[in-house]
Amino acid sequence: MPTPLRIVIPVYQEVTQLDFTGPHQFFSYLPDTRVIVASVAGRPVEANGLVFSSLADLTAIDQCDLLCVPGGAGCGAAIEDPRYMAAIRRLAGGARYITSVCTGSLILGAAGLLVGKRAACHWAWRDSLSLFGAIPDEGRVVRDGNIITGGGVTAGIDFALVVIDELFGDVVAQSIQLGLEYAPQPPFNAGRPESSSPQVYDAVMAKNRESAAVRREILVNAARALRLT
Repeated sequence: MPTPLRIVIPVYQEVTQLDFTGPHQFFSYLPDTRVIVASVAGRPVEANGLVFSSLADLTAIDQCDLLCVPGGAGCGAAIEDPRYMAAIRRLAGGARYITSVCTGSLILGAAGLLVGKRAACHWAWRDSLSLFGAIPDEGRVVRDGNIITGGGVTAGIDFALVVIDELFGDVVAQSIQLGLEYAPQPPFNAGRPESSSPQVYDAVMAKNRESAAVRREILVNAARALRLT
């Protein structure tokens, strides 16, 4: 029998759950595919108040076909975890596709995997990709060679469909889309800075200001470790 396609989603404390549960929902419908959600030592992970357990041990996974790194408030701490980052680099080294959602691309960047590559990220952190030699791209889903990155949070679902199309073709991708009735019609056009009101934008930026300063310092230090700053 053919070996199933292996997708590994490496999670960490304070990951944004939709960053990985969105793609996971779509990937779980793929034929001949094993989707593995893993954490360092297989420890339970808290994500937006939800606890995910029975996880695989990320450090014990030998290889994967597709690595999908999610983002979240804890991405800075993940970047500072040598065991997590060593696993990212190791798995990326043998993967057919290296992918991310939201600020997961910052983790790829800190791992030294995006130098000279176009990449997407959450809009508030997109410019930080340049710290790692990446080329920030405002696209919702961006492909550069075998690297596929999605924008912020909900972009992970669009990202998943792009990945499925790449792996199994558009009929499979569209069939899964139909089965899950993915036909978004948001009640507000406020999902991007350029379409939101100044009041809404300022409120979001004010809420994130304190944590942003801490994360920015972590990213700068990570870039220095790569000798890119």
